[in-house]
Amino acid sequence: MSGHADPPRVEDGRWHCPIDVARYDRNPVLDPHERVELALMTRYLTARNRHGVQRSACVLERLIRPIEDVLVVTRAPKGLRYDVVNLLVREMHQRQSAFWGWTRDTWTDVEAFNKPSSPQRHARHHVIAVAYFLNGYTDLHLHSGAYQYAYSLAVKIFGKPAVDASIERLCAELRAWGYTGAWLTRETPRALASVLLVNGSPHLEDLTAAVLERVRKGSLRPYLKRTFLALSTGLASLGILPEPLARDLKDGERFGHPDPLTGISPAWSAWCTRWLDTSTLNPTTRRSVFHLILRAGRWLSLVHPDVTGPEQWNRELAAAYVAAVDRLTIGQWTVAAQRPVGEATRSVSAGYKQQHLYAVSTFLQDCQEWGWIPRRFDPRRCFTTPRAIRAQIAPNPRVIQDDIWAKLLWAGLNLRAEDLPRGLWTDQGTRPNAARRPWYPLEMLRAIVLVWLFGGIRRDELVRLRLGCIRWQREDVGVVGSADALHRNAVCFLSIPTNKTGTAFAKPVDAVVGEAIGCWEHARPAQPPVVDRRTGEIVHYLFSYRARRVGQDYINGTIIPMLCRKAGVPEQDARGNITSHRARSTIASQLFNAKEPLSLFELQAWLGHRTPASTQHYARITPTKLAQAYAEAGYFGRNLRMIEVLVDQDAIKDGAAAAGEPWRFYDLGHGYCTYDFFDQCPHRMACAKCAFYVPKGSSKAQVLEAKAGLQRLLEEIPLTDEERAAVEDGVVAYDKLLTKLADVPTPAGPTPRQLAAHKRAELAVIDVSTGERTE
Repeated sequence: MSGHADPPRVEDGRWHCPIDVARYDRNPVLDPHERVELALMTRYLTARNRHGVQRSACVLERLIRPIEDVLVVTRAPKGLRYDVVNLLVREMHQRQSAFWGWTRDTWTDVEAFNKPSSPQRHARHHVIAVAYFLNGYTDLHLHSGAYQYAYSLAVKIFGKPAVDASIERLCAELRAWGYTGAWLTRETPRALASVLLVNGSPHLEDLTAAVLERVRKGSLRPYLKRTFLALSTGLASLGILPEPLARDLKDGERFGHPDPLTGISPAWSAWCTRWLDTSTLNPTTRRSVFHLILRAGRWLSLVHPDVTGPEQWNRELAAAYVAAVDRLTIGQWTVAAQRPVGEATRSVSAGYKQQHLYAVSTFLQDCQEWGWIPRRFDPRRCFTTPRAIRAQIAPNPRVIQDDIWAKLLWAGLNLRAEDLPRGLWTDQGTRPNAARRPWYPLEMLRAIVLVWLFGGIRRDELVRLRLGCIRWQREDVGVVGSADALHRNAVCFLSIPTNKTGTAFAKPVDAVVGEAIGCWEHARPAQPPVVDRRTGEIVHYLFSYRARRVGQDYINGTIIPMLCRKAGVPEQDARGNITSHRARSTIASQLFNAKEPLSLFELQAWLGHRTPASTQHYARITPTKLAQAYAEAGYFGRNLRMIEVLVDQDAIKDGAAAAGEPWRFYDLGHGYCTYDFFDQCPHRMACAKCAFYVPKGSSKAQVLEAKAGLQRLLEEIPLTDEERAAVEDGVVAYDKLLTKLADVPTPAGPTPRQLAAHKRAELAVIDVSTGERTE
């Protein structure tokens, strides 16, 4: 058997098929002579009767010559040519039809494809090449499960130089972005070769997005389909495609989730979609409101199926909806695929209820403001959050426990290569975890971890950090309004991109964060710029690798579990799962409770909040800090006064105290009080100088102070509000206390008013020499 065909040719930069099928007789129907000769040739091939095969080949030249021409192009060895012809002759004899009329299913049903143990299975490449050139089935390798042989097949059809040039051109672009290992050396050539085969050209410039999408929609394994995202990104970077492919979604899905329009009336869905296309809210808020008003539409379908538009809402319906939201449980008004198992009777949080009411109120307000519906009621009043729900919503930052946070800090500062999460594949395929490679470099993960542990930023801000976001303070700078100075390299400034609450700003962070980011920027391979979805700017993301930005879910799904494993702590504590946002609350609370704490307004600026009210949801004073502040406030001390007490030990020893003699003397400053129950006397802080009073300077007081056995002690005396005011507020408060106690009896019996009158009477005496009265 011999054949004649031109090898693959490249003219004017374009590939030309070496097989011209127009010169063959392509009648799919066998004539009677061909049927008989196919039966004879089948027997000759089985018996390896060379002369009989050659004679039959001459008779069946219409069928055998095209096959041989293809085998010449594919450079099949002589033995393989014999096997391919043997296989196809048997199949034509069995099916009683020429291969010119075979369908794709017929080609995939031949023996070489169906039986892995078939002796002709090694001829699969050349059989597919026959179908490729003669029948035009360019995607047969996708349907026959021969995807892993795509590169070899492309080399046979297009020639090795053309195929390798295209693969190397694309791989060079991907390699510069950080792609390495088996993915680059094995999966990329297979994927690109499949696309080239389907497109019918070995040149990248001939590719289109439709061809890539067609191949991706084929019967490929999920991990192989993910390869096409990187391929399309590389082709877009080379200027071949206008933009990369979108994410591959299953039927009935939107945004990677079950279709949210399920179970909702088409009219309500149309209103919601119209609002989504018109609203100018933040994209994240807009999507959140959109999904919540869709759930309201699902409630309408269940309870009020006659209501299909916002113009039908009234106060009564609004009140019914508020009551339904108040009793809302987890999984209600959602697609069945999203409903959790075993939590159908558990009520949703108060905050989630408030979000439901806010969403419907916003939707109806906008419809009224834009003139879509008439004003029948005020949504702001009718959808006001009930007091019982508002009472459950208060600042309550979910701070991570101090011991767990300290271990996570240690784990982040001591991150090693062996701690990194491993990929799924190596050059040899699936291997144990120890033999797999990390998907991201150590420098990149260390920078992400330290920014999360010390930066106190949202995860959206973290993954959107831009290249060159660190600015160092390289010299000492004086602090405005203070004699202090900020030493160079003490901290660095981290530039935060535009976020959900404000514009871009810079915040000081520890130097270890700047050092980690500097190491990653030095090791980071060049990445293509992308569009910031929030601002629309063309930016270079800091945490971009292999032409893809780190996803927001990577922190919660990979980074935090990795740190918990290294630190030996669980992934949840008493407040729930450890998440990226809880670190922001933890850092804010620690800064607020530090020895030299940040004020609420300073913390507001550091967190990037618009108002201090938002900051209160993140900073919580610790019990220890509160206890210290309480102790320093001296509340207990303000209500006590230390009074010096003189104890006459001699009077106690000789029994005079038992006989009623005074033995304890309270020092009032201007005298002593000998009343044993001084702490219970209402006149203790405004002494009325009754019979228990001993003035200083008197002979009795001098004798008392001269005693050798006198012991000086201190006793705490509790004060009332009036007494404390008399001590702290001065003469006016003291006079008020005296007036209040004027008619209160002293321990000796008389009131202060009576004692004052008696004293004035004693001082009024008659001078006997002159007969005049003096005072």
